[in-house]
Amino acid sequence: MLEELTAVFPILSCILFLPVAGAIVLWFVDDEDMVRSSTLAIALVELALSVFILLRFVPESAAMQFSERMQWIPALGISYHLAVDGISVMFVGLTAFLTVLVVVYSWDTIRQQVKLYMMCLLALETTTMGVFLSLDLILFFVFWELMLIPSYFLIKLWGGGADRHYAALKFVIYTLLGSVFMLVGIALLDINYHQWATLHHSDHAYSFDLLDLLTVPIPISQQILIFWLLFLGFAFKAPVFPFHTWLPDALLEGPIGMAVVLAGLKLGTFGFIRFSIPLLPDASKSGPIVSIVVGLGLCAILYGAWMALVQTDFRRLLAYSSVSHLGFVVVGLFALNYQGLQGSLLTMINLGFSTAGLFFIAGFLYSRQQTTQLSAFGGMAKQVPLLATFFLIIGLASIGLPGTNGFVGEFLILLGAFEAKWWYGSIAVLGVIFGAAYFLWYYERSMLGPLGTSVKSSMSDLQLREMVIAVSLSIMILWIGLYPSPFLRIMNGSVQAVVDRLQHEKTAALDNGMTERK
Repeated sequence: MLEELTAVFPILSCILFLPVAGAIVLWFVDDEDMVRSSTLAIALVELALSVFILLRFVPESAAMQFSERMQWIPALGISYHLAVDGISVMFVGLTAFLTVLVVVYSWDTIRQQVKLYMMCLLALETTTMGVFLSLDLILFFVFWELMLIPSYFLIKLWGGGADRHYAALKFVIYTLLGSVFMLVGIALLDINYHQWATLHHSDHAYSFDLLDLLTVPIPISQQILIFWLLFLGFAFKAPVFPFHTWLPDALLEGPIGMAVVLAGLKLGTFGFIRFSIPLLPDASKSGPIVSIVVGLGLCAILYGAWMALVQTDFRRLLAYSSVSHLGFVVVGLFALNYQGLQGSLLTMINLGFSTAGLFFIAGFLYSRQQTTQLSAFGGMAKQVPLLATFFLIIGLASIGLPGTNGFVGEFLILLGAFEAKWWYGSIAVLGVIFGAAYFLWYYERSMLGPLGTSVKSSMSDLQLREMVIAVSLSIMILWIGLYPSPFLRIMNGSVQAVVDRLQHEKTAALDNGMTERK
């Protein structure tokens, strides 16, 4: 059935190129209201297509579904290969969902160069979708790099901070630096494939395709080298501690829409579970590598939480909170067991609702006080009870309160961490405690207590568009928190296939997953 659907209607290509096609059409539209309406219509169609593949996705399977594959540069083994599995399909839906919310938020907050802003936003959606949909590593790398163009202009042109030019340049330089290492790692994977293909007289001398590369053994010494090269590429983009220094600047200086994308879509850690761990299983589970990477994750958990605890600016607090949450994801991934991988993947999705949601809240606060400094707030719940309520719901999800989506993901990560080594989980638990401390500290002082002297007396509560954003995020937070089964079933097959490869059950991995279902 999926084969027939893909043959008639290449839905993944439509999802991939619809936003950038819409951006090109917007170039010929001059009326700003029409630009906003057209962008929202394009984003909603994109969301509808993404929901469609989620509904038609076969759960409990690791097979690549809705596959589209054709030769691009045959002489070099580069192909146009798109597909989704349990690892990537929910990121597609999350990207489309957040883009709709960013368009809604930007409706009346972006007043300068509206057309160019919307074009950049749609271009960013296409490049992000390309990262999640690509199975050919060169195609993946192309979209990975193209993301920098709209991201740079969004931070530089529509950022609200005085240092936005510096933040935009720093973001690009850091990402490009990591990408150089990653490109070398990708080339080494192809060289290894070429050597194997030559030895076995294969018709395909070169390939950058994930499914082809998975069938070729890689010596452990080469695995370790390639692992670190890919690690640097993904670590700078994630960003993994201590490669995170660009993140606070970008999240503080850039526009809220860009902050939502950077904080809500975990592209770097997606790269670990999509490519690094399956392709390099022996290196991924080698003792020194696990110790170093998990150690960096644990440092990130504590460092990010401690830094967030002393921040008085809400956006900077959220930036360091994101570093801490990413540490949990890294620890779960490199616990290298089923619960850890499952929890990390679910947490990456969850952060798209909770952390991104808190950045929307920061935007709501800024629109009322023109700052997110704590000194400008105090006792605001009396004047804006709806804002205070949704602030609390999304914030409690961020710290993992039972009944919210954050709890499910963090609980699974801690299970995996304790199963791997008891002290991994023991240290990670401290991050949960500090996370509750920094959020509740800020919330109490900004929303509760006596009314602050700097709070405007005429402050309005949530407007209709803000309510749409807050309610949409809260529904997803409570849905995953109270009934996570549908989301876990989607990813279970793919997570099990990764675990099988780590355990050298190659036959099971190739038969049950890492295969292609059209």
